[in-house]
Amino acid sequence: MKPAPFDYVAPRSLDEAVAALAEGGTDAKLLAGGQSLIPLLNFRLARPALLVDLNRVAELAYVRPRNRGTAIGAMTRQATIERDRALSEKQPLLAEAIRWVGHAAIRSRGTIGGSLAHADPAAELPAVAVCLDAQLSVVGPRGRRTVSADDFFVGYLSTALLSDEILVETWLPPLKPRTGQAWLEFARRHGDFALAGVAVSLSLEDEMVADARIVLTGVGGKPVRAREAETLLVGGSVHERASAAAEAARSAIDPDADIHVTKEYRAHLAGVLTERAILLAHERSLSRAPAALDVRRALEGMSRHA
Repeated sequence: MKPAPFDYVAPRSLDEAVAALAEGGTDAKLLAGGQSLIPLLNFRLARPALLVDLNRVAELAYVRPRNRGTAIGAMTRQATIERDRALSEKQPLLAEAIRWVGHAAIRSRGTIGGSLAHADPAAELPAVAVCLDAQLSVVGPRGRRTVSADDFFVGYLSTALLSDEILVETWLPPLKPRTGQAWLEFARRHGDFALAGVAVSLSLEDEMVADARIVLTGVGGKPVRAREAETLLVGGSVHERASAAAEAARSAIDPDADIHVTKEYRAHLAGVLTERAILLAHERSLSRAPAALDVRRALEGMSRHA
């Protein structure tokens, strides 16, 4: 099929884009990478009267340091993030998860802002944004406002964006000392939407977990924070509490069944992935520990096997 007829405008500045979107009203749609919108148009599941193309708004494509964290413009291509080696050191969870988004051809066109604004409940980037406590900047006729990722995702393909607002930037806070992160997901084929996926970030103080964030994807209408599992981990040893935390995460979700899996299998898979991701994040957090602690652990390991 082909799209229903629509008007088209390609602004060259953010101000022009905001004005065009406001003029189009609720019948207007924004085009970023188009990896989700174009199929919807072709199947006539979306019938906008006006399409506002953001691809010529160059001011929305950037990756730059800000306030010790990282600011990413909404029109930054996913492939740009994937190839940025410096960013992979500063934001390892994002760098790891981005490789699971579709295929290389999709990532070459897909944008950070487009994926977040589309809010597919099985996508990687919304869960990563929540796990990293991202701050999302949106602009509309009334000016600019900032929304935390926790509050941005409202439900299935639904966000806190108003119909005349544009997501313009994602700000990611800096990595805390001794923090390890991990992204794991399972799909029928690489590039397919995940049957379940999980983002984990753990920060250590001495040998104990000082801070934990666990966010699941593919198990609900939006990214799901496993808050009870996070609480179980904080203040304790990962190896003693990982299984209980994974069980808490599994018990907290009520996923849907589909043609691929039952809800019971999806919940079980989410629990398995959560435990593995917790252990992997913990292992990575130890690799960021001071050298003295590494030596002590090595000596402890030698004594156990003596």
